[in-house]
Amino acid sequence: MDKAQVIASVAGDLYATEESLDQAIIRATTLVQSMVGLRTSLGVSAVVGSDAQAKALEAIASLGAARQAMITCHEELAKDHRRLGYGVYAEAGHDKGQTRPSTIGEHRLRAV
Repeated sequence: MDKAQVIASVAGDLYATEESLDQAIIRATTLVQSMVGLRTSLGVSAVVGSDAQAKALEAIASLGAARQAMITCHEELAKDHRRLGYGVYAEAGHDKGQTRPSTIGEHRLRAV
């Protein structure tokens, strides 16, 4: 495996991990919304299920912390990528159909 393939593999794993965390946050917030909706639909007290809801909210906070750590990891990998001189890398968003204005000094690691 050459350097470009290794870099592309790590970049792919990084993006997949970031996407997984985003999806986990979406699912967990949907769960909390469902819990509140169920309680409201049944017309029961806010006390019912409050402990479970609090634990779900703790999990969301933990997922948010994990996502922030992954973003920091991403930034560190981008610095290493530049520092080691492993060629050009693309701005994030181009392969996801998103447009995002370029910011000087901010890049996302992606082997091209």
